[in-house]
Amino acid sequence: MERGPVVGAGPGAGTRVRALLGCLVKVLLWVASALLYFGSEQAARLLGSPCLRRLYHAWLAAVVIFGPLLQFHVNSRTIFASHGNFFNIKFVNSAWGWTCTFLGGFVLLVVFLATRRVAVTARHLSRLVVGAAVWRGAGRAFLLIEDLTGSCFEPLPQGLLLHELPDRRSCLAAGHQWRGYTVSSHTFLLTFCCLLMAEEAAVFAKYLAHGLPAGAPLRLVFLLNVLLLGLWNFLLLCTVIYFHQYTHKVVGAAVGTFAWYLTYGSWYHQPWSPGIPGHGLFPRSRSVRKHN
Repeated sequence: MERGPVVGAGPGAGTRVRALLGCLVKVLLWVASALLYFGSEQAARLLGSPCLRRLYHAWLAAVVIFGPLLQFHVNSRTIFASHGNFFNIKFVNSAWGWTCTFLGGFVLLVVFLATRRVAVTARHLSRLVVGAAVWRGAGRAFLLIEDLTGSCFEPLPQGLLLHELPDRRSCLAAGHQWRGYTVSSHTFLLTFCCLLMAEEAAVFAKYLAHGLPAGAPLRLVFLLNVLLLGLWNFLLLCTVIYFHQYTHKVVGAAVGTFAWYLTYGSWYHQPWSPGIPGHGLFPRSRSVRKHN
């Protein structure tokens, strides 16, 4: 008995499938592009609001001051309560590296696309160099405070035995523990990174308003910075809930805020500084595109 031709088989069917897949890919790319442009526009408008940036400082202060109270209402066995959790090791311990990588790419693209001048781009990128110096200097200062306020203890089954060893190095070499006032470097770094990223990312609203080139790569880099900023806020909340003593966290956040004020709030407004974000990028004669 002879079989009839299989419906849909043959070269014509393969062509139709490829055409259908091609249309599907185009639709998905269009949707992704629309979401990218919409998300970047809304995030830029949000971060570019001066009122919101002032409220953001209050938000960070509230997180550090009142966040520890949440420790009585959360599960102490969650993954974020462990010092060895993935986010603590891969992100918090390397927060400045992540911030420099993502934010450096954003500042580089925004400044160079707006000015096409290498010198101006380097000047704006130098703010990250200053930030790195602040981070290293603060870390050394925190260790110095711990050395000056600490004492050497030997752990025993009955408790801790105080030793008269004069410094941390000799104490640790003897196999003992050095305990002093430890400012939370994680709270300092996350607070400083949050304030720094919010200040730098706020420029994108004015960048878009001036109709400067804003293709998909730049918008994607901007949104990656926004996501990283959100992650730093979440990890700061986890840090103040689960780790360190209360005063150590508050002092760390206060030092981070003070470091932001000395740089972005004061020094960068001077002509002999790296300049505030957006300085010299937007000529007054350029027409401004209004956001609806």
